[in-house]
Amino acid sequence: MLVSRGAGVANEEQDEARFTTISGVPVRTLYTAADLPPDWSAGAPGEPPYTRGIHATGYRGKLWTMRQFSGFATPEETNARYRYLLANGGGGLSVAFDLPTLMGYDSDAAESEGEVGKCGVAIDSLEDMETLFSGIDLEATSVSMTINSPANVLWAMYLVTVEKQGGDWTKVAGTLQNDILKEYIAQKEFIFPPAPSMRLVVDTIEFGSMFTPRFNPISISGYHIREAGSTALQELAFTLYDGVEYVEWALRRGLLIDDFAPRLSFFFNAHNDFFEEIGKFRAARKIWYRLMTERFGAQDVRSHRLRFHAQTAGVSLTAQQPRNNIARVAIQALAAVLGGTQSLHTDGFDEALALPTEDAARIALRTQQILAFESGVANTVDPLGGSYFVERVTLDMEQGAFSYFEKLDAMGGMVRAIERGYPQREIADASYAYHRAVEKGEKIIVGVNEYVVNEDPPEILRIGESVREWQTGKLERLRARRSSQAVERSLDALRHALALEPETSSGSLSNANTMPYLLDCVRAYATLGEICDAMRAVLGTYQEAGVS
Repeated sequence: MLVSRGAGVANEEQDEARFTTISGVPVRTLYTAADLPPDWSAGAPGEPPYTRGIHATGYRGKLWTMRQFSGFATPEETNARYRYLLANGGGGLSVAFDLPTLMGYDSDAAESEGEVGKCGVAIDSLEDMETLFSGIDLEATSVSMTINSPANVLWAMYLVTVEKQGGDWTKVAGTLQNDILKEYIAQKEFIFPPAPSMRLVVDTIEFGSMFTPRFNPISISGYHIREAGSTALQELAFTLYDGVEYVEWALRRGLLIDDFAPRLSFFFNAHNDFFEEIGKFRAARKIWYRLMTERFGAQDVRSHRLRFHAQTAGVSLTAQQPRNNIARVAIQALAAVLGGTQSLHTDGFDEALALPTEDAARIALRTQQILAFESGVANTVDPLGGSYFVERVTLDMEQGAFSYFEKLDAMGGMVRAIERGYPQREIADASYAYHRAVEKGEKIIVGVNEYVVNEDPPEILRIGESVREWQTGKLERLRARRSSQAVERSLDALRHALALEPETSSGSLSNANTMPYLLDCVRAYATLGEICDAMRAVLGTYQEAGVS
């Protein structure tokens, strides 16, 4: 039976609270030309400051990449899912790793018990990476990997897998998430302290600029900042300022801005508030252009153009009436497309309950295909450009972001701000405010605090403990047949390099860049846990202070 608390009947205070964005920003009844500056101009698509998009023809020349995020259980099972997605029209792959892999542990480690294969695929060694992409041409398939603290280790495994396929590093395309700052801010899957972690990120940026010209060595991610409860503005500001921090660390290494900035990419959340999200995406491009030209003096137009991937908001999905999530995902995906995303992942409707079933994954992909081929939204560039409301939201996002930048600059940058707990407190306060609004009924979540019904849950994907047993057996066999001496030599060389301070370089790889040593460890079939243990021994580990 449907239970309602009387929708449409509200006191004046509730009515005022209702007309705000999901981030709590007031929305007026009507927007007109008077809401925009007298000299306002949106510009043209494909031209600075790229508010209306980085390509003059939008999606008429090339659709966004339909990159479905997937990974579960064993590499063998995930490989089968990847083949299924590609056969059903997926344009690229995005790898979800399990928690032990994200934290740098092998599947047979005590710390991994109960988590192997549960939230993504278990990858313990090069052998697993080879299995993950068996039968998939990596020169022809763009691959994104959502991995952060041990990102350089997994990337080394990927590059050696390309080698073993007979592929050419200069031809492979894809993205490594590799954004450690947002781990300290929001997701909390860190291993090493901030400064050593930033050194590892710069190693990948430097290595990528020289050897993998089509592969993005970092995807600076606001997605998890938003999932932690930030507002849209906080997601935008903290993400772009994280980008500033990475650029400044790379410049201190001696890299030239236009040698690496064209391969920096971004990853944003596509949330429920349709117009707020579109304004956020449009503002991001304008802000990055200003940062690259005014703050860093980049000359290459490729450095000026912000490219981003979007994923629909996992935090918005409800376990109650989960099929309602199909509508949520469609709205969020439409906002990402109208905002000009370069690639998109749409969530499965059952992901509030478990990893998506094959059926849910197909519906999510079909949602993108319906948008691309049936809705007409890809026929023209930035169709909402010139809307008084959208343009006002875009301007407010830009101004609000630069206000945050001033505060972060005054603190000495994002690493210092994180150490002080500033972005963490800002997000915690925003999350609290939103959930209080939900509890008070000022914000309606259909099926949760309004229009509630009782229904049976759908069938879900269940991952058992047999995955850990399977991975443990593979590890035992691998360790028995590999050369222990070769493994130990490669780990010793890695430890030695980690103890050195990379020299400033320009045009050549720094003396202590860890990537060549990691590649040697991977080729010797050292496991992820062994490599990360060697890194822990030199770099130490990080324990977060409480946020008050």
